[in-house]
Amino acid sequence: MVKKTIHEINGRIRDGSVNVVTAEEMVHIVGELGAEDAAKEVDVVTTGTFGAMCSSGVWLNFGHSEPPIKMQKVFLNDVEAYTGVAAVDAFIGATQLSESLGMEYGGAHVIEDLIRGKSVHLHATSHGTDCYPRKVLDTTLSLEDMNQAIMMNPRNAYQKYNAATNGTKNTIHTYMGSLLPSFGNVTYSGAGVLSPLSNDPDYMTIGTGTRIFLGGAQGYIVGQGTQHSSGGGFGTLMVQGDLKHMSPDYIRAANFTGYGTSLYVGMGVPIPILNEQIAQATAVTDAGVTTKILDYGIPSRDRAAVRDVTYEELRSGSVDINGRDVPTSSLSSFKKSRIIASELKDWISKGEFFVSMPVERLPKDISAKPMKQTEGIALVSDIMAVNVVTISKDASVYDAAKTIMETAFNHLPVVSADNALVGVVTAWDISKAVSQNKFDLVEDIMTRKVITASADERVAVVARRMDQDSVSAMPVINKERHIIGMITSDDISKLYARRS
Repeated sequence: MVKKTIHEINGRIRDGSVNVVTAEEMVHIVGELGAEDAAKEVDVVTTGTFGAMCSSGVWLNFGHSEPPIKMQKVFLNDVEAYTGVAAVDAFIGATQLSESLGMEYGGAHVIEDLIRGKSVHLHATSHGTDCYPRKVLDTTLSLEDMNQAIMMNPRNAYQKYNAATNGTKNTIHTYMGSLLPSFGNVTYSGAGVLSPLSNDPDYMTIGTGTRIFLGGAQGYIVGQGTQHSSGGGFGTLMVQGDLKHMSPDYIRAANFTGYGTSLYVGMGVPIPILNEQIAQATAVTDAGVTTKILDYGIPSRDRAAVRDVTYEELRSGSVDINGRDVPTSSLSSFKKSRIIASELKDWISKGEFFVSMPVERLPKDISAKPMKQTEGIALVSDIMAVNVVTISKDASVYDAAKTIMETAFNHLPVVSADNALVGVVTAWDISKAVSQNKFDLVEDIMTRKVITASADERVAVVARRMDQDSVSAMPVINKERHIIGMITSDDISKLYARRS
């Protein structure tokens, strides 16, 4: 039985006799020697990951101005930072968007700009007090001008991450990238064999106080990350480090089409091999890390799982979905993850980095809870009009105009002989036809591609679809495409007005 201590391993780091390998290399060592002999041979295993970590940001202290100001609102390059603490402290979040540039620029870009040595414009406002009389401040600051710039990321380095696909008929844009229709692609994130938490799934060496590689500098694990859900294998880390020592090689801003900004964070966690149990854990392979492919076309937190999949399958370039090869692509950089694990290995080998045991291990077997919602979730069936007037596709434009005049409906669902929805005609369509002296059939002027809703859909989801497709009303249909109701933007506005 092998038993080593952190003190012994750090002694070997000091005298240069330490044996450090990456998690990839450890797979082969354990396979060749077995866990017990590998534990005797290896002192430290290094891991690495480099991916988009939205739950990231930096605490900044700007120092006091003359005369002083107690910042109530502060913007860095037109990106708002949180200032609800003291006078000149602020937290810039990676996903906060620019007031003027929107999704093109955000907090992540401010953070990268600062690391690259660029200056940023600070605009702050205040109501003014006797001790902080200044009300407006504009200045330009670089990272070196600030007292502190402490990266504090509430949730990083997921143990593993669900892969994403899209079962709808339209391309959708998500934090998992652009997903093609009809299960056209699968995207995934995470470093698999190199993933820090996958190499110590019982958190025997990872927890509060563990020294890590963060953004090219030494950092620390603060504790469990938000939404830590170790019971299902989705543990997370809360981490911190000094932004002034970080490198743009390992901290990069990113834009996700239709979603916004995020921050790519490079992180590596060293795992001291204290016994054969830890040695065996660090021999995990891509084939040993399993996750689920979820259908992101379902606009719900409870997305349907399409299938289970291993990281080995995901990294192969394609996976099988319903008998068809679907291409896969990673949102993380495995190449950069390897570089991080190798650089951390070099730091330790050269005596520049010492390992540490946590003062408190991460909690095991806990699950993240969904939000408690005290207000009921409104469904389409709750607010839709059920007495819907329809018109046959074989009716004349004159009949449609007369129906709209008599009923005050601006949208008429057009139905076939068996009452199935085949189109929609609006007051605008009729006005246009009349102006062109077209008094033919409704079928000739109707819109055939109709955006529809289901009675059991959430109103918030339908409202989003209305906005995306620039429509003000949707027929509500059942599985047979029969009209069972109509929902309009006015219905939704009235609902939200009542709730406010």
